[in-house]
Amino acid sequence: MSITVPSGSPAIRVENVSKVFRRYKDRPGSLKEMFTKFRMERYEQFQAVDDVSLQVEHGEVYGLVGHNGSGKSTLLKMMAGIHRPTSGTITTDGRISALLELGAGFHPDLTGRENIYLNASILGLHRKEVDLLFDDIVEFSGLSAFIDSPVRHYSSGMFVRLGFAVAVHVNPQILIVDEIIAVGDEEFQRRCFEHLYKLRNNGVTIVMVTHSLELVRTMCDRAAWLDHGRLMVEGTAVEVVRRYLEQVNVAESERQFELDRERSLLEEEARIRESPVGAPAERLVALGEIELIDHNGRETRYLETHRAGTIRVNFTCRRPVPRPKFSFSIETQAGVLASNQGTTPDHGEQPEYLGEGSIEFHMPAVVLGPGEYSLSVAVHDADGTMVIDKKERVITFRVGTDLPFTGVTDLLGTWTDPVIGSPR
Repeated sequence: MSITVPSGSPAIRVENVSKVFRRYKDRPGSLKEMFTKFRMERYEQFQAVDDVSLQVEHGEVYGLVGHNGSGKSTLLKMMAGIHRPTSGTITTDGRISALLELGAGFHPDLTGRENIYLNASILGLHRKEVDLLFDDIVEFSGLSAFIDSPVRHYSSGMFVRLGFAVAVHVNPQILIVDEIIAVGDEEFQRRCFEHLYKLRNNGVTIVMVTHSLELVRTMCDRAAWLDHGRLMVEGTAVEVVRRYLEQVNVAESERQFELDRERSLLEEEARIRESPVGAPAERLVALGEIELIDHNGRETRYLETHRAGTIRVNFTCRRPVPRPKFSFSIETQAGVLASNQGTTPDHGEQPEYLGEGSIEFHMPAVVLGPGEYSLSVAVHDADGTMVIDKKERVITFRVGTDLPFTGVTDLLGTWTDPVIGSPR
């Protein structure tokens, strides 16, 4: 259950909260099915939130992150008092204003004006209080031309405008916001976020669900990561986002790893079919598996800026040959060349190589910016003038970072303190 407690407690305390829903099965399609299924259980239980405990302090901006279906919105609704926990308790200290589902709290047959008064009264305001706030609400929503029209004629964007305008202008002590504000246009979203920052600076407690991890990093003080209804990590927003991204990118890395393997096998089969008979055996040096290694020494499809990484090229020299040259290129998704590296030429007498081998390119600190890249590898003759074998876009990988920069590369520079005029 949700209760209000005296001041001095946290703004929101969630203690061992679980929420179980009943997911009903299909109705019987005939009279026979009705009788045969009468004694069968007609629903199955779904655990939306599973034994979650957390605490939101007064004046704190708190973010909830996780994939779709992880229980974030259900937890918000329990905080707002819309759902009751199946077990556990949620205690709140302060007036709560919530913007959750599209159109929630609005009567479709009432006008925008009437719904402002209705919505505000649900939040505990008297009519005279709403009279004083009415003009500000309408101005912020930008709906003055439609304020006396029934809201059933409103678009989804208009619903969001009116709902957000009411929610943030009723002097909430706790504001609960779901991803719903993403429905509005770009200009309205900008004003929404500006107002959220103003509320934060005024000490309003804000709890939000958003898929924008950058917003969580920059706006939230603390955050929690939910997965399949369970609390995985709670802590500073930066740390929670980092841990969440690690898990997401590991999963994506594994998926991309399998795709690259399948594509590599198909390309090799096609190359053998299209080559003249005997051509593969005549290739003096053949490229084998190309590996991307992270800072922990594991094969991956995800690297982090300023952490180590390694490109390992496996190859086979079919006959004794002078030391071959190797090169690779890294391109962005848009085809922009990010880097092109090659081994340096040998001078003087060169040894001959035969059999299987490998060569590695070590990066003490990856300097690529965040984004998706592709890796191509080639092997050349000893002079570096002729390509013996190559693999185009053999690996697709992502680079992530917590650092405040964009672009293809980090210049690894540092800023000095500003110098203005003469010191006093």
